[in-house]
Amino acid sequence: MLLTKAAGAIDPALAEVAATALVRDMVNTPAEDMGPAQLEAEVERVGKAHKAEVKVTSGDALEQGYPMVHAVGRAAARQHAPRLLELTWGDPKHPKLAIVGKGVCFDSGGLDIKPAAGMALMKKDMGGAAHALALAQLVMQHHLKVRLHLLIPAVENAIAGNAFRPGDVLRSRAGISVEIGNTDAEGRLVLGDALTRAGEEEPELVIDFATLTGAARVAVGPDLPALFTRRDETAAEMLAAGEAVSDPCWRLPLYDGYREYLKSDIADLNNSASNGFAGASVGALFLDRFVPAGTDWAHFDTFAWRPAAKPGRPKGGDALGLRAAWGLLKGRYG
Repeated sequence: MLLTKAAGAIDPALAEVAATALVRDMVNTPAEDMGPAQLEAEVERVGKAHKAEVKVTSGDALEQGYPMVHAVGRAAARQHAPRLLELTWGDPKHPKLAIVGKGVCFDSGGLDIKPAAGMALMKKDMGGAAHALALAQLVMQHHLKVRLHLLIPAVENAIAGNAFRPGDVLRSRAGISVEIGNTDAEGRLVLGDALTRAGEEEPELVIDFATLTGAARVAVGPDLPALFTRRDETAAEMLAAGEAVSDPCWRLPLYDGYREYLKSDIADLNNSASNGFAGASVGALFLDRFVPAGTDWAHFDTFAWRPAAKPGRPKGGDALGLRAAWGLLKGRYG
């Protein structure tokens, strides 16, 4: 009996190892083999294993229901066509938890094209989606008493004659109009529509993961995901959970004074600030407009990559913020 209990005690650790490995494998896979269709297949695989319901929105329905996702992804080749992936699981009577992940499977920068050096690691721009799926897997494996809603906008930000342009004004699912100041600030656009959809279910908590800004890497480096929350107590829980499992995070401000950086003369918002200040905070403030007021929300601006190997942490794709978020969820719902 004692041996059985001891053996069972390792199961939660093995589940976290599997979740971390899932993130690493997905991020390390080249973009040609981890496009929107392959992201869909991964969500289907995880959903089937836990008897979850998976819904995919694409084509004309995507253009009508998720116009910013469609605009960002429409220039991609047919085999990499955009889509919005949703997974639902759990008792509808339980507290609602939304997990959202940025699924930009490759980011050329669009018409505001990146230099070659800037494109070299852009297979990892779906790292937020990998984190979100891995966290959802942990929630389902451990049968947390939540109604889970996973959302992944899966796109490739490509260049073609039908690519969205600087100066375009996009409509959004939320009804907010967005002027495009920079096509390379595309992740916040697709997340805007996905966060709007998440909010429609009135969740108790929303957590999103995104490889959103280079500014976060300048601010806190590659090892620390930048954390943004509306509530101090949520930040405290997340930071403590991360420290407990050697998955540290660093909180950055959602400072209202920087909202003016996203002003547009012709739309409700611009997707890019006109200056170089506080880029990570400004990106988070853009997302904040698409999360319902009063909703408990945590946003991870994560690197999803380890540029140099460390003990137990190989070079390449990595889960940064995943176990911190999982620790918070176990504390609240486990």
